[in-house]
Amino acid sequence: MQHSSTYRMRVKENIRMTAPDCRDTVVKLTLEPINTTLASFIPGQFVMIGLPGLDDPAPGYFAIASTPENPQVYEFFIKDAGPLSSYLCHVDVGAILEVDGPMGKGFDLTRFKGDDVYLIGVGTGIAPLHSVCLNIVRHREDYGRVIIYAGFLTELHQLLTDELDEWAKYDIEVSVSLEIGHEDWDGPIGYVQHALESDKLDGAHAVACLAGMSSMVDACTKTLQNLGFNDNRILLNH
Repeated sequence: MQHSSTYRMRVKENIRMTAPDCRDTVVKLTLEPINTTLASFIPGQFVMIGLPGLDDPAPGYFAIASTPENPQVYEFFIKDAGPLSSYLCHVDVGAILEVDGPMGKGFDLTRFKGDDVYLIGVGTGIAPLHSVCLNIVRHREDYGRVIIYAGFLTELHQLLTDELDEWAKYDIEVSVSLEIGHEDWDGPIGYVQHALESDKLDGAHAVACLAGMSSMVDACTKTLQNLGFNDNRILLNH
């Protein structure tokens, strides 16, 4: 884990990511440092965000979604699901927040060069995997096959549609599963672990990075173990 610091950061952007008629709100929150330089971090690390001088709402942990190399800003994908996240989803540009971090072990892939990489996440759990993928794009020759397995409740909940398509240019495959599909949806329907089972992933020379709800992480871990993945090749970021 890298050294953690405390920053005062300013809200640079607050952009809704889910479809306008989606009942759940997810935003991309971009924070810029005030009179300081952000340290690089390991993809998948997270920070604690709080309101300066206030304990209510209580600070919370959010994974960094932006690039780890020479970061100018920190980006986060935040779902309106509690007092702090609701505040952050509606915070005005220019507001000041207090940020502690980065912290956590992240997804350190340096010892897996040459291997295939499977990035597996649901909902806003795609945030730390987004940071990993940005890093892989910069060093694509270091890895074999790269696949993102992303799961969302419905198509209205889907995040990063355009960006996921853009990554195909870097030979990064994308599998999007919807828990609730529709007649025009031609991708996998169900939970993301079902897509892993269907694709029969080979764990001999591969590493999997998991991010999302604990129930999803547990289910995907069991699926990967059944497919022959060793536990030291199933990575969590915390």
